[in-house]
Amino acid sequence: MTRPNGIHHLAVSTANMKEQLGFFTQVLGMELVALYWMHGVDGAWHAFCKLNDHSSIAFVFMPENAKADRITGQSHAAHGGGPSAGGTMQHLAFNVDTEDELFEMRDRIRSYGHPVFGPADHGMCKSIYFAGPEGLTLEVAISDVAIDAAQWIDPEVVALAGISEDELAAMRHPPAGPGRAVAQPAYDAAKYHMGYPPQIYNMMLAAPDEVLIRRMSYTEPPVKAN
Repeated sequence: MTRPNGIHHLAVSTANMKEQLGFFTQVLGMELVALYWMHGVDGAWHAFCKLNDHSSIAFVFMPENAKADRITGQSHAAHGGGPSAGGTMQHLAFNVDTEDELFEMRDRIRSYGHPVFGPADHGMCKSIYFAGPEGLTLEVAISDVAIDAAQWIDPEVVALAGISEDELAAMRHPPAGPGRAVAQPAYDAAKYHMGYPPQIYNMMLAAPDEVLIRRMSYTEPPVKAN
C-alpha cells in the first residue's frame, strides 16, 4: 500500500530568515542546502535545512510575514503543553537514534546559551524541550522501539473523541488507494480548499493536470553546476 513514509519538509514562516538559519545551522547543527527565490511567489524566499538526503526543515520569508502578530496561545503555543489555534504548528520534534545523541543534542544547545529541559521519559519516547526563534517550540526525541498501538490507544480518549469501533478499525488499518485514474473533483464547499483568490482557484480546478504541472514546475537551480 502506498503511504507517506517520512517528512520531506516541514515549512515554517519567518520574518527573519538570517536568525532562523543561524539557529538551525549553528545551534542544532543542520546543514543549509537551499536558499532561493520561492518559485512562483513574488518577493518570497525559500530555504531548506537538511535532516537527511530526503527530509528537511524549510523556511518561507515574505515581507508580509513581519506584519502578522505572534500571539501566544493563538498563533503560537507557549510550550509543548500549551494551546494554539487549530491548524497552527503546536511544536516541532526532531529525531535522534540513541540516548547518547539525545544528551549530546541537549548539551550542544545549552553550549549556545539556550535553556533545555529533559530528557523526560514518556514511555514511548524520551524528549528534550527548548525554544527557537520567533516563538518556535522545539523538541528532540528518541524511541527505542516502534509505538505499540495496543498499549498507546486509550479507549477512554477514543470515546471522548467520538470515534466508533468501526472508525477506529479503519484508522488503524487504512484502505489502499484507488490508483492514478482519478479526475480532479468539481468544487465542493464541504471539502477542504487552499486560500487562492476564487477566480484563480476556479481556473486551477478547471485546468487539465498536465497544464498545471507545466506551469507550476521550476526545475532549474538558481546556480548552475560547473
